[in-house]
Amino acid sequence: MTVAVRSEQMTEQSEPTEQSEPTEQSEWYTPSDPFELSEPPEPDLPDWVFPPPEGFTAEILDNLPHLPAHTELIDGSLVFVSPQASFHTRVMFLLEAGLRRSRGEYGVRREMSVILGPRQRPEPDLILLRPGFHDANEVTAYQAADVELAVEVVSPDSEDRDRKRKPQLYAKAGIPHFWLVENVNGKPVVITHMLERVNDTYICTGVHHDRLTLTIPFDIDIDLTEFARL
Repeated sequence: MTVAVRSEQMTEQSEPTEQSEPTEQSEWYTPSDPFELSEPPEPDLPDWVFPPPEGFTAEILDNLPHLPAHTELIDGSLVFVSPQASFHTRVMFLLEAGLRRSRGEYGVRREMSVILGPRQRPEPDLILLRPGFHDANEVTAYQAADVELAVEVVSPDSEDRDRKRKPQLYAKAGIPHFWLVENVNGKPVVITHMLERVNDTYICTGVHHDRLTLTIPFDIDIDLTEFARL
């Protein structure tokens, strides 16, 4: 605030001026009261910051503006992911390359969401799609009925989801195979599972440390020790 001083030329009959107009107005001054700071404008928040009472649905996920990349929908709630660590990225690259070598007519997709139900749209790290699956350049999610295998690499910020909630959802949706990848002393260990359809749960079929060798859903042979050279 600029305070005006009494002019030396002021006569006794003149009334003193207590304050002068500010020489420079800040952008926070309002025209009606130049000496009172106004409140800063509130930022425009996207609609998804305020979820609907019934939660979000899988169908509208693509239409939410400015949604962070790789956002998942689990139990009607949006789940945001943290930046990936080097271990996570290298494991995905190793498994993706191994699946592509012998996939036949199966499709391999990385970090694509899967619609499991109206309020469930997680994003597995890798999926294996059955022959004849629907695909197009504009596809942003696949249907659970097209998925043969879902793979999750356990991350520190999502351990419970990767180990518990997501396998429950995949099994309930009828996905036949599930792999869980753990970081054991800096090396990947792949735990394979097969769907037990009576109870819609997964049963463990193997724990693979140095080499992943399977015959279901097709012949798979991946040298896990290659991870150290990536």
